[in-house]
Amino acid sequence: MNNLSRLIVNGGVLSPAELKYICESAESLGFNSISFGSRQDILFSKEIDASRVEEFDNLKIIQPGSHDGENIISSYVSTDIFQTTSWLTSGRYLYVLEQFREQPKLKVNITDPKQRLVPLFTGHINFIASENEDYWYLYVRLPEWKQIEMYPALIYSWDIEKIVVAIEGILQEEPDSIEMVFELVNDAVDTENRTVDKPLNVPFHPFPYYEGMNRIGQDKYWLGLYWRNNKYDLEFLKAMCDLCSDDKIGKISITPWKSFIIKGIPNHSKLIWEKFLGKNGINVRHSMLELNWHLPVADKEALGLKKYLVNNFDKNDISTYGLTFGITNHFRKPYYFTSIVIEINAKPEDLKDVEIRDTYNLLYAKNFDPNTREYILYAQDVDKANLSNLLMELSQLYFDELGTEKDAKNNAKALKDTVEEIVYQCTDCLTVYNHIYGDVTQDIAPNTSFENLPKTYICSLCEASKSSFEKKVLVKEV
Repeated sequence: MNNLSRLIVNGGVLSPAELKYICESAESLGFNSISFGSRQDILFSKEIDASRVEEFDNLKIIQPGSHDGENIISSYVSTDIFQTTSWLTSGRYLYVLEQFREQPKLKVNITDPKQRLVPLFTGHINFIASENEDYWYLYVRLPEWKQIEMYPALIYSWDIEKIVVAIEGILQEEPDSIEMVFELVNDAVDTENRTVDKPLNVPFHPFPYYEGMNRIGQDKYWLGLYWRNNKYDLEFLKAMCDLCSDDKIGKISITPWKSFIIKGIPNHSKLIWEKFLGKNGINVRHSMLELNWHLPVADKEALGLKKYLVNNFDKNDISTYGLTFGITNHFRKPYYFTSIVIEINAKPEDLKDVEIRDTYNLLYAKNFDPNTREYILYAQDVDKANLSNLLMELSQLYFDELGTEKDAKNNAKALKDTVEEIVYQCTDCLTVYNHIYGDVTQDIAPNTSFENLPKTYICSLCEASKSSFEKKVLVKEV
């Protein structure tokens, strides 16, 4: 990434007209193709002359090695085509993204926990939709932190930009805990926070297929396009943008998998699109063996290793449906979001001038779910010749375990007893006060009973008085 110029595309969302303008600008700079990055940005294969950048006022170009800004990633791309939280529509994403007046310096993720295409926890500041409409969990992992921490309040949709600016503003204080972040942010800005009434639940779903022409409802289609070498021809992209305009398609979405998705192709244009792809020699429906890979950008060694492994999978008729793979170099700060990770080991310092074979480590996510953020070492210091067999073993392990955790939970659930839990619910807006969590918005510590709340206590959402709360009995399994 330090050798590439990046173009910011906030949320991975842009209009056909914007993409066409980008293509025309890239052509004027001497490029004949562009690439897509894992943070849903656009990459150029070489540094752009700084004096030329000023010619394009509408483009936010980040030069190699610069820390002038990070792309916001979002799961907007998943709406309407994959499972999503009911209230989180395309329009909600766009309203949230439009709040940002300045480019964040930190990595920001805005995602839906019910989809798998876009990672939830790979940013420094991660907003994850809750079941409460327009409220988000917030998980923070500042650059020097070793682990991610949950912010002790739900964030209102229209406060997201304020929270990001506030967190960036307190970095000079070097906060070392989520409690300190919470305190400093509350001192800096007024927000409409809401009490966290239950922990985040991230359901497991097999990784989706995101390529080819697929139906939406009865009369529309979505198209996912992927190129093996991640070099998208500018002439093709410009013609595609014109076709989008003809069909009144408003948005094009970049995925974190170096591909893009077009939603809303009308039924009557499906044949026109298929003809267009065929005439341009565009192949779709690539093998699942090769599709779900994350590689370092413009890394020929990693690309060669992927081709070698995919070829071995193909020869052995191996299924990798639902699995994702990542290849990472030893010098990258690791923060994975694939099911299986292949780490290329660093050469020993005392042998760096001697030509020796590369060795690799294999890791896999707990339950093969990257959202667990827990990785298990499967094999260490492996030669390239042994990688394929070990990856096939992991693939078999995945299918052996697939669904067993859910079955175990269901079996355990059938044996559980039930207990009654007392909570208090606001009769005006139905917000629940649970003494287990307290109420961080009003400095009420966890395990504070409702009876011990001050008489001045008000609902954290609608500000109704304490007398507006009614006792409720929840039946819970234990």
